[in-house]
Amino acid sequence: MIPVGIIGDGYTAAELVRVLSRHRRARVATVFSTENIDKGFAEVYPHLLRFSEVICEKADIDKLKRECQVVFLALPHGLSAPIVRELIGSGVRCIDLGADFRLKDPKIYEEYYEVTHEAPELLDVAVYGLPEIYREKIRGTMIVANPGCFPTGAILALAPLLKEGLVETENIVIDSKTGVSGAGRSLKLASHFCEVNEGVKAYSVGSHRHAPEIAQELSFAAGQEVEITFTPHLIPMSRGILTTAYVKLRPGVTEEQVRQAFADQYADEHFVRVLPEGTYPHTRWVYGSNFVDIGIFVDDKKRRAIIISAIDNLNKGASGQAVQNFNIMFGLEETEALDFAGIFP
Repeated sequence: MIPVGIIGDGYTAAELVRVLSRHRRARVATVFSTENIDKGFAEVYPHLLRFSEVICEKADIDKLKRECQVVFLALPHGLSAPIVRELIGSGVRCIDLGADFRLKDPKIYEEYYEVTHEAPELLDVAVYGLPEIYREKIRGTMIVANPGCFPTGAILALAPLLKEGLVETENIVIDSKTGVSGAGRSLKLASHFCEVNEGVKAYSVGSHRHAPEIAQELSFAAGQEVEITFTPHLIPMSRGILTTAYVKLRPGVTEEQVRQAFADQYADEHFVRVLPEGTYPHTRWVYGSNFVDIGIFVDDKKRRAIIISAIDNLNKGASGQAVQNFNIMFGLEETEALDFAGIFP
């Protein structure tokens, strides 16, 4: 069994414990908390009764060095970097579910997250944890930068087209709608029931922190700078993200080429389901699972493609993808503990 540590006790930590509870090769050795010290994790999250015996503890980095081979960091931005530096120095591999290692340019990170990056020298060491694109690099890295939830849905929806040069790299519009769990478990006015229920609203318009992450990875896929407009919306559901992306086809590109790009890119990807023509994703189909569903529409008259993706923001958008990365890092079957369908209805 591979002993793992988890730093944090929010929704992503709870999802990690849930998924890892059925993992045949991983054992959650410790969970670090600030507000629930000495409480059983299943006391904090009763749905995990009989699935977790771990007790929440006060942070002790030396204990992680002694007892864990890998640590999942489920922390707010700015807190992971110094811990990761210390852990990898002792040979402990790290999977950061926060934002500290996703952006390769520390200046962009500091602009969007409004904190000084504490370990910029590690940005080139970290590997962006999107297995469908960076699997081979993930295998050998000490640091995985687990992608943001919005970027996961957007990048997987668009990377095949940009990689093959089938669409223009300017004026890409990405519209995403997310459930409230993406805001975390801490109390915030914007995520109170009365603020969210029976309504939909855009937020962080033109300034969302995931926009440069999406642009960075799509630019890597295209081999040149990509220009995007990204707008997220909050909708009254607990989990899930539906992303609709609009791109302009380059001259001469056919619908067949568009569909073939996705078929080629994801033919061997277990967790990416490219839906049949005329079928478009529903967040309920991936609810609680590590799958991403992708639907394709091509408008020949307007020379435009509309690509729609759906993910569970806490699973493929966070903890499930983190476990997928863990499996790759340790040479395990990639689907271990993750191969289950979504919950429907």
